[in-house]
Amino acid sequence: MAPYDLIPMVVESTNRGERAFDIYSRLLKERIIFIGTPIDDQIANVVMAQLLFLEGEDPEKDINIYINSPGGSVYAGLAIYDTMQYVRPRITTICMGLAASMASVLLAGGTKGMRYSLPNTRILIHQPSGGFSGQATDIQIHAQEILRVRRRIDEILAFHTGRPIEVVNRDMERDFFMSAEEAKEYGIIDEIITGQSRGLGGPGSTTDGGVAVGERTGDDGPSTDGGSSTSRG
Repeated sequence: MAPYDLIPMVVESTNRGERAFDIYSRLLKERIIFIGTPIDDQIANVVMAQLLFLEGEDPEKDINIYINSPGGSVYAGLAIYDTMQYVRPRITTICMGLAASMASVLLAGGTKGMRYSLPNTRILIHQPSGGFSGQATDIQIHAQEILRVRRRIDEILAFHTGRPIEVVNRDMERDFFMSAEEAKEYGIIDEIITGQSRGLGGPGSTTDGGVAVGERTGDDGPSTDGGSSTSRG
């Protein structure tokens, strides 16, 4: 059994007696989604279902996504990203620990002004990777697919960070680690949350004591030309 299969239970007492929830279901009641594992198809399906459920519950109420993930499948990550952009509620993203690879794309994909990090997190961006064996023509097809996905990830990060796509492309050539402060300067997050500031206003509190309020912009997002994906990101 994998460590992340060990899910704590929470027992609540009501006027009808006691009721047990797994911890993630209890967080979902508070409109909190937690991405704390590598991102694969199964995790993506769960997160997408949670986003759609919370939109159906209240399309006007914000959704909070907490992220501590090394990344994973680009296909799965882009499915989550697209769903985040599709649903009507504003999306707050909060990085705890690590947001690497596709997880950093999800962190950046939150609503502008509502993307946060704890002080000691690490954020990593890099180009997608993948492998394939077979006939030469098939290998060429998959190589072209990886390049198309690379371009798409560049476009998404350039859109959400405000950086020129040439800069993003250059930075993603190799593993590019950032501290919380560097990620804020880069444009992946908007504010850094401290324990003191959190008490002032929850996830929206910032390191200078202000409360950040984000809004969806009128932009439809980055262009979708060449939007494909590969195995790992």
